[in-house]
Amino acid sequence: MRRLIALVLILMLAGLQAKLWLGEGGRAEVEALRESVKLQRAENKRLEQRNAALGAEVEDLKSGTAAVEERARTELGMIKPGETFYRVIDPPPAAQAP
Repeated sequence: MRRLIALVLILMLAGLQAKLWLGEGGRAEVEALRESVKLQRAENKRLEQRNAALGAEVEDLKSGTAAVEERARTELGMIKPGETFYRVIDPPPAAQAP
């Protein structure tokens, strides 16, 4: 009788250990979740930095004309009255001398 009880207890222990190591919520899943959290934190940090840069750009655009002027020049190709616009075109890479 004692052997049967010991055998049942050992089987239960083995089953619980198998569930701990291999089953749902086991070690492998926990490690995968930790890696996922690590990647998500890195992505969140990158997005926070991007948001901060965009926020600073919005504030700059709201507070002064220099940023608006810079944007008009670079994105829209605008120039001030009296200025002369020059476009410099680089030769294609194949036409450059060796």
